[in-house]
Amino acid sequence: MAGHGDQPLEKNSFEVTGVEEEEENDAPIEQVRMTVSTKDDPTQPVLTFRTWVLGIAACVTLAFVNVFFQYRTNQLSVGAVAAQIVTLPLGRLMAATLPDKNIGIPGTKWSFSLNPGPFSLKEHVLITIFANCGANGVYGLHIVASVKVFYKRALNPVAAFLLSQTTMFLGYGWAGMWRKVLVDSPYMWWPENLVQVSLYRTLHEKDRRPKGGLTRLQFFLILFITSFAYYAVPGYLFPTISCVSIVCFIWKKSVLAQQIGSGSSGLGIGSFALDWNTVVAFLGNPISTPAFAIINIMVGFVLIVYVIIPVAYFTNVYEAKKFPFSSKNTFDSDGRKYNISRVLNEETFRFDNEGYSNYSKLYLSILFAMSYGLSFATLTATISHVALYYSGTIWDLTMKTATTLKGRMGDIHTRLMKKNYKAIPEWWFYVLLIIVFCLSLFACEGFGKQLQLPWWGLALATLLAFFFTLPIGLIQATTNQQPGLNVITEMIIGYLYPGRPLANVAFKTYGYISMTQAMLFLSDFKIGHYMKIPPRSMFLVQVIGTLVSTTVQFGTSWWLLTSIPNICDPKLLAEGSPWTCPGDTVFYQASVIWGVIGPQKMFTKEGVYPQLNYFFLLGAVAPIPFWLLSRKYPEKKWLALINMPILLGATSNMPPARSIDFIMYGSVGIFFNVYIYRKYRVWWGKHAYIFAAAMNAGIAFMGILLYVALQYKEIGIDWWGNGSEHCDLATCPTLPGVEVEGCPAF
Repeated sequence: MAGHGDQPLEKNSFEVTGVEEEEENDAPIEQVRMTVSTKDDPTQPVLTFRTWVLGIAACVTLAFVNVFFQYRTNQLSVGAVAAQIVTLPLGRLMAATLPDKNIGIPGTKWSFSLNPGPFSLKEHVLITIFANCGANGVYGLHIVASVKVFYKRALNPVAAFLLSQTTMFLGYGWAGMWRKVLVDSPYMWWPENLVQVSLYRTLHEKDRRPKGGLTRLQFFLILFITSFAYYAVPGYLFPTISCVSIVCFIWKKSVLAQQIGSGSSGLGIGSFALDWNTVVAFLGNPISTPAFAIINIMVGFVLIVYVIIPVAYFTNVYEAKKFPFSSKNTFDSDGRKYNISRVLNEETFRFDNEGYSNYSKLYLSILFAMSYGLSFATLTATISHVALYYSGTIWDLTMKTATTLKGRMGDIHTRLMKKNYKAIPEWWFYVLLIIVFCLSLFACEGFGKQLQLPWWGLALATLLAFFFTLPIGLIQATTNQQPGLNVITEMIIGYLYPGRPLANVAFKTYGYISMTQAMLFLSDFKIGHYMKIPPRSMFLVQVIGTLVSTTVQFGTSWWLLTSIPNICDPKLLAEGSPWTCPGDTVFYQASVIWGVIGPQKMFTKEGVYPQLNYFFLLGAVAPIPFWLLSRKYPEKKWLALINMPILLGATSNMPPARSIDFIMYGSVGIFFNVYIYRKYRVWWGKHAYIFAAAMNAGIAFMGILLYVALQYKEIGIDWWGNGSEHCDLATCPTLPGVEVEGCPAF
């Protein structure tokens, strides 16, 4: 465990003084030293005509495409990596063909050149930041769809527009407040960004070809073409190899065997996948994740999925045998899917207590129930972990930098940024935060209070986001893992303001999504930090990109929701209509569970799961013994690498994450970041991140091609290998007397 990526926690701090001479001249994190250039050319063009044209075009295109297809049964998601690759030849084409002519801006003394010279690396980075804004979805649009098509209530378009914009912009305030700790510190290295940095350098820098070897660009192109071509197999021709469950092929009629062997709905023992998308789908890229984080994730997965969950299931805790082993659906006491219409008064739009009393309490699969408990534990463990390990150094960075270090902070990258570029004034973030908060208040309290969220709910949501941005940022910036606020925000407002589904989802969006947006902004700031992008240029591109993207996505969404008859209602849609809105349907169901039924009916004595509240206490105390042991035995460095927020939160996204996702993620991650990193470190330093980038890029482009050419037109192949993993019995209940269609009776 002391191999790849152990530096951030081995030191248990990220001090900016007293580092070794090598770290003074470079960076304290070995992976950063291997990947990020220590040179900078401040004369490179940045915000050029090419940047604005290609950046805004990429932003608008990705925003429109992603929101247009999210309402369809077969969804398409285009990431920024596609724009990153496509815009490179376009930028170079513009540099080769546009005239070197200055254009004056009417009414000002300003002018710009159509062609300031060769297409630069910094232009390419900012164009991709624009594209990334377009690739990120607007979470608030789920609320808009829920109101208009599921609850069938009026919603003022201005209120909906302000909701969409403010929920995306609120995170800038938190990002600005904490960027000194989460960006300027060399120990906050945001591992996932190194894949992007490596790809930028591969595409722009000349590399000498070693004798008998390949340049990094040649390596990338070969692997990209291979990944692109191969993904046609699991992506279209033979999807079954995305999850191969050997046990299910042997015991075709055994529910128990399929629960053990299913990689999608069971333990996944004996399962494997021949699909890179399975590796990265839910947990991110294992190659960019430090080894200590991967091992914490896998230890948590094994303890929870292979020990705790089977014991709870087979001892019938929470009547677990009535329901599937793993499912994200909700159930009633008879084992059937929960009928939400029986507990929601359609006229008053409120919880129907009499209907609930005459129907059933709400039940979950055992894995889904435990995922809620683990979410509680992860949240409190994050606070404890940060308080124990990082409190002193947070104080040093936030309070002592200006006086003690006199502006000379961190590694060479921080010093280059401070030397060559003007910093972003703090008041920019504060002014933006105040404006956005006021607009948020107007959206919630105005327009007849259509969103149901009162002013105090908005204030509480923003306080939660502000409080948790730093501890969650510290975890993500060193491990690639982001503990979420989705469950706790739903729970808090569900207790304080029950029976109001829109207030519940609006509170969650302002609390959870603004924090998530802050993480995205901070991550982009760190990319700019590594690539030596002027901070003010980065800020401008982020703000304009977010404004353009959110406007395009809102406009597209409103157009579809108001122009397509019966959108999102499969019962009323014409047969074969693709406008079924699968993501919005899940969001709507969650809004009813948390906002209508509410946590009072789930996590107190009135519900089935009051004991899960003890997970809050478990998470709070879990880091303490390992922190004490690491201080008592400092020579045993592995003790400092035990990260309880990651370990406890490893499976908090199961479902929809599956056992096979963890198995493949852990296998690839340990192979690359333990075995290859230790034995072939030079090769790892040159090729590992390029490998990850090429594999992801190949899948992205083939996924787009398959969708446009075949899946969009519903052209498929009907054969055995085009189905699931063939573990249909894995979702069957095992309690005698519970009857489910397609399942054997016990």
